[in-house]
Amino acid sequence: MKKISVVIPAHNEERYIARCLRSVARAAKQYGGRVEAIVVCDRCTDRTAAIAERLGARTLAVEERCIARVRNAGISAARGDIVVTIDADNTMTPGTLTEIAALLASGQYIGGGAPIRFERYSFPLWCNDMMCRAGFAVTGLYCGIFWAERETFHAVGGFVEKRAMEDAATAKALRDYGRRFGKRYTVLRENCLINSTRKYDDLGDWLYFKLLAQNMGTLLRAAAGDREGLDRLLDKMFYDYNG
Repeated sequence: MKKISVVIPAHNEERYIARCLRSVARAAKQYGGRVEAIVVCDRCTDRTAAIAERLGARTLAVEERCIARVRNAGISAARGDIVVTIDADNTMTPGTLTEIAALLASGQYIGGGAPIRFERYSFPLWCNDMMCRAGFAVTGLYCGIFWAERETFHAVGGFVEKRAMEDAATAKALRDYGRRFGKRYTVLRENCLINSTRKYDDLGDWLYFKLLAQNMGTLLRAAAGDREGLDRLLDKMFYDYNG
């Protein structure tokens, strides 16, 4: 059975990292093969690393404001034949690693993503969910949990190093690379990513709809090449957020 490396980017995630790692441990137990967890601590000043190490994970320290570079640091350190990524505030369902290994062993797939389900639901979160499902269905660029052979990640240069939308760009790179070998980019069918609702809990379930309305000018300026406002928004909502 192939060894699996699970790469977990984290910025001050002491409240959530144990939950994530325990979900990885449950999935590793069901898989039955060798699994390592690598927590990449990005500018961490809390107990994230200590908690991760206590739970058996390897840790790396980086200083980045680009999630793609954080993930790529973990991929570079991975010792497994298969690399799986998941964010520190999310969890995976118990059969995730088993299904990933089986799909790759079939020889039909270059890699893939996972369906995303919220850990709780409300009407606006159902709206978010339906929008995500529609977007994935139309584009085929499934995200959430990313998975592929380690050598595949190396072949495409790892995650596309963008501060935003790096997930879709990386999914496209993997899909295009797989087509060269007659392999498809796919999505898990029996397992999913359980997405944290912590930002919605703190800032309201209509959060992203509000952000879209309130920052339309910023988004339009970014599309025209002026990214200053967008970078401030990304820092506030992602790179410096610890709610």
